[in-house]
Amino acid sequence: MKYPLIAPSLLSADFSHFAAAVAAIEASGAEWLHLDVMDGQFVPNLTFGPKLVADLRSQSSAVFDVHLMTYTPENLVAAFAQAGADYITFHGEAVVHAHRLLGHIRTLGKKAGISIVPSTSVSGIEELLPFVDMVLVMTVDPGFGGQELIPSCLKKIKTLAYLREQGQYGFLISVDGGIHESTAPLALEAGADVLVTGSAFFKAQDKAALVRRLKGL
Repeated sequence: MKYPLIAPSLLSADFSHFAAAVAAIEASGAEWLHLDVMDGQFVPNLTFGPKLVADLRSQSSAVFDVHLMTYTPENLVAAFAQAGADYITFHGEAVVHAHRLLGHIRTLGKKAGISIVPSTSVSGIEELLPFVDMVLVMTVDPGFGGQELIPSCLKKIKTLAYLREQGQYGFLISVDGGIHESTAPLALEAGADVLVTGSAFFKAQDKAALVRRLKGL
């Protein structure tokens, strides 16, 4: 697997043309498709449910990276697993029994991820690092696309990369929020493996060229 992995976020697509957005991601050479599921409570926005994931699954061979920005994610993981998610990531701030939920996601045959918002420190999830397949660092306050990266969040990526090396863990480090050609090098230098990019990808005239540039950084 060649890093970085590029994960365009469907949040920034035209919601009236999801199939076309998925086709554009496929054609660009990006390996992942990032799907932000929002409940209007954990974050101040609403997006979509498992039916969309199921409907798009047959349209793409990309890795479906489902990010649950919701309360009670434990009530949703089975439906998204059945819909065709490959990775299911929930927020550490949204659950009490995170270890149990990570295990449950894996019993469903899926990769398990945990995410933290800008106000949460890495120490809040450090005990879970041996049990995760991915950590998603939010570098903006989640809920809306098109925001600027919060530079202080990059320190968390460095901390995670250090802890991964020290513990000899195998989890991926993903970064989401304000990722474009100017900020991606900062995230990669800090230790990120997966770049979630929304507005930058869907606004690009030549999406394949953008993906090539991001992978060449």
